[in-house]
Amino acid sequence: MKTKTRFLIGMVEILLVPGAVLAQSDFSGAWRIDISKTSFSGNPQIFVLKKGEYQCKSCVPSLAIKADGADHAVTGNPYFDSISIKIVDDRTVEETRKKNGRTVSTSRIVVSPDGNSATFQFNDSSRTNGDPIVGSGSLTRVGKAKQSSGKHMLSGEWQISKYANLSENASTFTLGVDGDTLRMTTPTGQSYAANFNGSDAPYHGDVGVTSVSVLRLGNDTFTETDKRDGKPVRERRFMVNPHDTKTMVIIDSDLLTGTTEDLNADKQ
Repeated sequence: MKTKTRFLIGMVEILLVPGAVLAQSDFSGAWRIDISKTSFSGNPQIFVLKKGEYQCKSCVPSLAIKADGADHAVTGNPYFDSISIKIVDDRTVEETRKKNGRTVSTSRIVVSPDGNSATFQFNDSSRTNGDPIVGSGSLTRVGKAKQSSGKHMLSGEWQISKYANLSENASTFTLGVDGDTLRMTTPTGQSYAANFNGSDAPYHGDVGVTSVSVLRLGNDTFTETDKRDGKPVRERRFMVNPHDTKTMVIIDSDLLTGTTEDLNADKQ
């Protein structure tokens, strides 16, 4: 009789294990991106600054305004509705973006004397519901610098080569698994709760993302697709290292610009 009782207790414990394992999913926890391990690929950023006119041909939608330091109205981007471009000198350009008259981001790019690299700094609150995202980094020119009359040294094609620093609110996020539901929150105010079956769910806290879908591809992999009015704008693939569940690789693809960041995150 005692043997049968022990057997029944054992069976109950086995049946309870899947729930416990699910609650302790390898996805769950607070994660922080190690920016020193970030790599960049895809389409370059393309700027033309000549004779007082600024164009960003790689922007979506593309931009073409006067570089006179004044605010110029732009359309088609949910995060800002005006831009000003200020030429500081022959190697330095400053940009200010506003929405409804309020500054939502500032940036400064300084091209190296040889024209083959540049550094950038930015302060961006366009996608936050709290403190702005602050960071800096460097760019590498694609191809050779070409000088021509009236053309600023910023003109050309550029690829981000690295981030020098990035504020913690932009490099941390929290995931939680509850049954078939994945929950995500960020310090900048974004969140969602979506079923792993790929169905759409509301995305909160970002004016440029209205819905999200997540699809589980295995015990250690899922994809997240961010959408704007039903159209996919960004896709992220999250892959926890099965041999070291404290590390994760994230492939973050901007579907509008055709750029990709390969990120590495550590569980905190």
